[in-house]
Amino acid sequence: MMKRIILILSLIVCSSLYTGHSLCAQSLQSPDGRFTMQFALNDKGRPSYRLTLDGKEVIGKSGLGLELKKEQADRQETFDNSQHTEASSIDRKADLMTGFTIMSVDKGTFDETWEPVWGEEKEIRNHYNEMTVRLHQARNERDIIIRFRLFNDGLGFRYEFPEQKNLTYFVIKEEHSQFVMTGDHRAWWIPGDYDTQEYSYTESRLSEIRSKLPAAVTPNASQTPVGGACVQTALMMKSDDGLYINLHEAACIDYPTMHLDYTEGTKVFESWLTPDARGDKGYMQTPCQSPWRTIIVGRSGADILASRMTLNLNEPCKIEDTSWIKPTKYVGVWWEMITGRSQWAYTDDVNSVKLGETDYNKVKPNGKHAANTAHVKEYIDFAAQHGFDAVLVEGWNQGWEDWFGHEKDYVFDFVTPYADFDVKAIREYAALKGVKMMMHHETSSSVRNYERHLDQAYQFMVDNGYPSVKSGYVGNIVPRGEHHYGQWLNNHYLYCITKAADYHIMVNAHEAVRPTGICRTYPNMIGNESARGTEYESFGGNNVEHTTILPFTRLIGGPMDYTPGIFEMDCSKLSPTNTSRVRSTLARQLALYVTLYSPLQMAADLPENYNRFMDAFQFIKDVPVDWQRSIYLEAEPGQVVTIARQDKHSQDWYVGSTVGAGGHDTEFVLSFLEPGKKYEATIYQDGKDADWEKNPQSYSITKKKVTAKTKLKLHSASGGGFAVRLKIED
Repeated sequence: MMKRIILILSLIVCSSLYTGHSLCAQSLQSPDGRFTMQFALNDKGRPSYRLTLDGKEVIGKSGLGLELKKEQADRQETFDNSQHTEASSIDRKADLMTGFTIMSVDKGTFDETWEPVWGEEKEIRNHYNEMTVRLHQARNERDIIIRFRLFNDGLGFRYEFPEQKNLTYFVIKEEHSQFVMTGDHRAWWIPGDYDTQEYSYTESRLSEIRSKLPAAVTPNASQTPVGGACVQTALMMKSDDGLYINLHEAACIDYPTMHLDYTEGTKVFESWLTPDARGDKGYMQTPCQSPWRTIIVGRSGADILASRMTLNLNEPCKIEDTSWIKPTKYVGVWWEMITGRSQWAYTDDVNSVKLGETDYNKVKPNGKHAANTAHVKEYIDFAAQHGFDAVLVEGWNQGWEDWFGHEKDYVFDFVTPYADFDVKAIREYAALKGVKMMMHHETSSSVRNYERHLDQAYQFMVDNGYPSVKSGYVGNIVPRGEHHYGQWLNNHYLYCITKAADYHIMVNAHEAVRPTGICRTYPNMIGNESARGTEYESFGGNNVEHTTILPFTRLIGGPMDYTPGIFEMDCSKLSPTNTSRVRSTLARQLALYVTLYSPLQMAADLPENYNRFMDAFQFIKDVPVDWQRSIYLEAEPGQVVTIARQDKHSQDWYVGSTVGAGGHDTEFVLSFLEPGKKYEATIYQDGKDADWEKNPQSYSITKKKVTAKTKLKLHSASGGGFAVRLKIED
């Protein structure tokens, strides 16, 4: 790993320290001098910050601080009274918001270049200026630290709680971090919800959020502040003067996930944390810290997509030997079940089976169970023939007859196959063909049950040649009352990842919390769902512009297992009762392998459909899943995303473009190619009569010789796109 680190520390002490309420303002500039962040205390001793870019305000004066649970503060004081007679003078107020004075301000500069195990780039620069403000609250004799890191693409800040006598164990009632907007920006958002991100994105003005919220989502009106409207991060916005602003969080570890509450008429977003079953937000023990709150800002949409702030605010990789972590392209027994052609369950007779007690050899099969030995071998053959790394099989293990919606404590054991799934035979056949198997663990959100079986399940994977697992968390969390994005579940997801690392297993978690860059620290976290993916194309369809918004929202925190590559758009061709249509052209399905970054990519359609369009399928076979360099050619949420990426292991380039309902004309010069070299361009684009709704399978493939001076002009249909392979000539 190449590193260049410069660390400069200076101590700045305000002249008004210890004088009550310090109004001393401190400022911090980004390394390039374009951003300025100002920190100050108001006359009540509440900390605040503001952010400008090139002298123009991006974030107005915004308050900071936390509110503790009152009864916890009382217990802390009682404990102190039992040992310290002077503790009776401590104020009972439980806030960590006001009454602060500045103890010290440290400033420093940090600059390094690090290499991710996998990623959109081979090297990432981590360059920021830092300001660490230590605050003292005299009435409670408590200290907190607010740490700011200002990059050339925005600001990150977090709270830190040093070990101290009067703040040991505490419960967070709410975090009150504000983000004051400077206008009624246009925004792309999904509603606040403690248990799912699987919504279609809404585009609206900030002032329209409340009126456009769905009627039945959580958090509901009793859980959110009066007059508020909660949305999820990452939140993408664009000001009327063309500034792009993204709000999210980084390194959410041992802490609840943050939503953003917007109060009409104030232009103020405020953090709103996911509660636990008791309504508490976070259980903390000093020394500890919050996640980073991130504000990514750019003059173009491309600036947002090029930002690596989320990764840079996470800790370096904690896995010493990463040689077993491999970017993976896979096929699987999945889409046929999603569309209704086949089933996960072995039998339809629910009443005749009981987990752990049923002899499935004596149960009448339904004839539609897809995870059977013969069928899985067909997928293994297809993967081997076309150079795919792995095969995913869902529905292989007992329990699917009665797994959903009952909040049962014990559904799956993760090691017991159905009668028609021969683990040993499949293991040996896959090994013979040079194909890895991908495990599937659906927990049905019975989290404690999964944790009880985790070591046994992971060892079963090792014994049978499964180096990666797709885990699922469908349904309400068991035990009841916990939420998918609360502190307890966030700790569970991390526990699974770290435990998996002990067994050299890669994890792709579905229905889990949206990522916050933790994959830098634990790169065996190779994928996540955490948003509407391709499966929703079978459930009524995603909005046509959906894939032009995801790079600005969900993918800000990390890669997504979107499962692209559908060639048959009419779901009724697979299941007569399924009337859904995939809202995409075939050419755009190819483009998604470039525009929706992931080191884990699935060719999600059935082999029979790929066999019908083998010339187009060639792009899926060729496209890498690990990159040396990425360039963002066009980036406008809701309209178009066009990205060029260079293969990490060759000099070849790939370009993908996904567009919204209006279609789009793209024109760009191949200036990113190596000068003086010739390339063969294979262009997969929408046909002249292509349209996602009327003619989605119309496409053309052309080849031409190009250089770094060549200009390409390509048209994309409504809901369409294009994909280009640029292969260097010897």
